[in-house]
Formats: sequence, structure tokens, C-alpha cells
Amino acid sequence: MSELQTPILRNAEDRDAQDLFGLLSLCFADFPGCYVDPHDDLKDLLTPGAARKNDGILWVSEDENGRIRACASVDFPETGTAEIHRLYVRPDQQGKGLGSSLVRAVEGHAREKGATRLTLWSDTRFTDAHRLYRKLGFTQTDRMRDLGDISNSSEYFFEKAL
Repeated sequence: MSELQTPILRNAEDRDAQDLFGLLSLCFADFPGCYVDPHDDLKDLLTPGAARKNDGILWVSEDENGRIRACASVDFPETGTAEIHRLYVRPDQQGKGLGSSLVRAVEGHAREKGATRLTLWSDTRFTDAHRLYRKLGFTQTDRMRDLGDISNSSEYFFEKAL
């Protein structure tokens, strides 16, 4: 996929749960101590087609075999602000512009909904993702949070004006 192509996205459906857990498992595999825990940390992916909080949406992109190769979610936690969640690209699909395209799709949707600011939290271990966010105009702030999850995750906060 070239940097200029836009991925075909569709709304996630409940039938996507297994593929989404597989996607996250593949993405987490390179990070020691990162685990996929559907019962406590990833409950929203048990029924990915269900309504999401704050007018949110979860999109998936499939490969030529119909397997999910990437996903991205966005919601609107406060007036004028959109927040990205669940931005994952399968390792064999990384480096092809898919992550950038997903962020651009989220930005477009957020603008249509009246957002002037886009935010996200990213695990401190995901340094390649951090480089992508900075390349796309996000600023990493000094805000951090510990999730207290099975993976002992800490996250950095990123933001961008739209």
C-alpha cells in the first residue's frame, strides 16, 4: 500500500472479535510482558460491533483474504475533542502507510464531528508508534498514566490540533 492510498474501512462487527484479539496478540508479541486480556483490559473487543461510548466508532481494515489487518477507534470524550483508541496494524502490514492512513481517516471523521483537537494515549513500549504520531503532527506531552493492567502498562499522552 502506498502512502497515498486510503484503506477501505468498515464498522467492526461482533463476528470480528476473534480476528481483533488475534491482531492485538500479534502486535503485542514483540513486547515482553504485553498480554491480551479480554476479560479485564479489552472488554470492548468482546462485542466489537456494540455501541461505543461518547459517540464512538471502531473501524477495521481487511486484507485480501478477509482477515483484519488493522483497526482504529475514535470517540468524543468532550466537546471539540476526539480521542483515538485501538490503533493497531498487523506486523506484516506495518511500514506501508496503513497506520498513517488510519490516523488521517480518524482526523477527517473527527473534523466532520466538529473536533478541533485529537488526542491519544500510547503504551511507553510502543516507540515505533510514537515516531509515527510525531511524524503526523502529534506532540507528546509530559502527561503519563499507569493502567494497572495485566501488562503493567504505562502510557504517554499525545495531542494535535485539527
